[in-house]
Amino acid sequence: MSERDVEKDYSVADFAAKLRRLADALETGKPFRIQIAGERFTVPRNARISVEHERSEDEEEVEFQLKWSLADAEEAPEAGTAEV
Repeated sequence: MSERDVEKDYSVADFAAKLRRLADALETGKPFRIQIAGERFTVPRNARISVEHERSEDEEEVEFQLKWSLADAEEAPEAGTAEV
């Protein structure tokens, strides 16, 4: 698998809808599928969740992060996996 680092902008409505579907998947403890910049993948149920805040002289940034090992991501998606 090749390295990848992309960032995609969304409208407020689209971003809010994705967050709602993501929150529902997290609360049910199920893995979920998401597509970002044309690539679809599964985030496993045991992904680590963190919030990061960065500040520079002219801007601030908040990132909601989900991290997991590639071995965990290789598990077959379950039936009923949430689609984000």
